[in-house]
Amino acid sequence: MRHLTIFLWFLACLGTACLTAPASQPARPNFIFIIADDMAWDDCGAFGNPKIRTPNIDRLAHEGMRFERAFVTASSCSPSRSSLITGRYPHSTDAEQLHWPLPAGQVTFVEKLKAAGYWTAAVGKWHLGDAVRNRFDLVREQGQAGYMLQPGRLEMLGAEDSGAAAWIPTFRERPRDKPFFLWLAAVDPHRDYREGILKQPHRPENAVVPPYLPDTPEVRKDLALYYDEITRLDGNVGRVLEELDRQGQRDNTLVLFLSDNGRPFPRAKTTVYDSGIKTPLIARWPKGIKAGGIAGGLVSTVDIAPTILELAGVAIAPSIQGKSFVASLRDPQARSRDVVFAEKNWHDYEDRARAVRTERYKYIHNDYPDLPLTPPADAGRSISATIMRRLRDEGKLTPEQAAIYRIPRPVEELYDIQEDPHEFRNLAADPKCAPILDSLRKKLAEWEKETDDRRPKIRTPDEFDRETGRPLPNRPKTRPGKMTFFGPADR
Repeated sequence: MRHLTIFLWFLACLGTACLTAPASQPARPNFIFIIADDMAWDDCGAFGNPKIRTPNIDRLAHEGMRFERAFVTASSCSPSRSSLITGRYPHSTDAEQLHWPLPAGQVTFVEKLKAAGYWTAAVGKWHLGDAVRNRFDLVREQGQAGYMLQPGRLEMLGAEDSGAAAWIPTFRERPRDKPFFLWLAAVDPHRDYREGILKQPHRPENAVVPPYLPDTPEVRKDLALYYDEITRLDGNVGRVLEELDRQGQRDNTLVLFLSDNGRPFPRAKTTVYDSGIKTPLIARWPKGIKAGGIAGGLVSTVDIAPTILELAGVAIAPSIQGKSFVASLRDPQARSRDVVFAEKNWHDYEDRARAVRTERYKYIHNDYPDLPLTPPADAGRSISATIMRRLRDEGKLTPEQAAIYRIPRPVEELYDIQEDPHEFRNLAADPKCAPILDSLRKKLAEWEKETDDRRPKIRTPDEFDRETGRPLPNRPKTRPGKMTFFGPADR
């Protein structure tokens, strides 16, 4: 009886302990960002291009969710990345122009993850400046020249110029007792292009030529070389997925794939047309996202920071201007916003424009209509731009293709994306569209006021010749002061 009494007492204590002990906390998700450099939203199989070989990107979409209406905040490399890492619009980061470094006073979502116990690393293209390197535990920077920078060390990586040479070695260095965040930034498919990077290159005759480019052998060759870099990027995506499997971290890791802006061709990169700002956002998280989902709601890359912080259980910093789209990850039919905003600022050449887009319509306000829609300098030096200038001089471009040379440009543009996906027919002067125009005009003005978006009084000089893309001699290194502005009402 004594032994039985002791045994029953033990069972009672065990039961009480089971009832009062705290439940084990679920493991926080890991995060991997894979950022393409200058890849159009529709230049992979998952988003409809049947000619580019992208089996790994397509696999991500098949095993996760693709976003049909995802947009960057600026179609310009460094402003887009500054916006992404802070959850703020480019003009709010004080790094809205190309190559402007992100100031030390800006708060990034990465430092919040780091403070919450995540191991954080950035590998590949950096383009954010020196002041925020310490927000990561480790930064390994690689540019097209093949160099990788670490604090106090410079390494040579030979001929590798994809930006991905150190992705897997860095991933393997991570501490195994912490959740992790990896910022994996490719250089592909940024210009300049070279032949021979693939054993089986894409054939020019298979290129899909968008209607704003002339269908010529030169343009097709240029697109084929661009496709080759996308396929090389796809191979690196595949290696990341393989390493995730090898480390047993597949199920609880959210992999996000996107591009910082559109393809580096005329009327794409640096514009606020969809060809410039729409991004191929894909999310895979086997533990949290149902496979095969298609999210149709609007998403901005300014929304990624609050989404990641919410999933990590970290408080969203008050500096963040985006909106979490966690609801869309759980239900593709969910909507987190009714409009997205984008901006264009100096990128090789002076220009300034703002855009607001709904699921169907887009409104654009051009602040400097006296300037042509000059493509970025690297695209301006391309074989595509060279043949376009020749065809322009011969009068052989369509009106849509010649639009990049036209001045003045319209101050206002309005497009029905559903009926006119390439944004060729400006409806701003159509009386039937006046209510839509007025509504979007007001939404843009409200956003400008809320985010303190003001037009600089001083224009920044061009750095390159607008015809040839060659550097201009003795370009003044002027950064407009932040104290003198024209406000939105002064347009």
